[in-house]
Amino acid sequence: MTDAQPSPVLPVVDDVDTGEFFAAAARGEIAVRVCSACRADVHLPRENCPQCGAFSREWRVVPPLGALYSWTVVEHQVHPATPVPYTVVLVEVDGTDGVRLVGRIDGRAELEIGQRMEAWFEQVDDVTLPQWRPIRTDEESTA
Repeated sequence: MTDAQPSPVLPVVDDVDTGEFFAAAARGEIAVRVCSACRADVHLPRENCPQCGAFSREWRVVPPLGALYSWTVVEHQVHPATPVPYTVVLVEVDGTDGVRLVGRIDGRAELEIGQRMEAWFEQVDDVTLPQWRPIRTDEESTA
């Protein structure tokens, strides 16, 4: 028997389609892929634009803010490195054409649809993962 901690499941960060997303996260930024021809957001990142078919693309930095689109609480542990419960959030990112990003909040978060969220950046081994948390209002922070 060993006391070794389980390794977390991490994304591939040097993929041609998603590498810049994780490079931006390492700089503390949220970036989305944009079609260079028609300027449509291309999310999920892919080889060509689903709007105009162009293969020309670039990345742009967007505000690390958004609105909660949906969430679920995970109660069944599927990986030993990810204890339960935790809340998976889906956030519609400000300044985009409806790009939604996923994040995780430890525990059973009290949330509501449309709640304002902000990104923060979790360092896991050599990978920086964008995560989301509710923005505390002045009323909440003084309570």
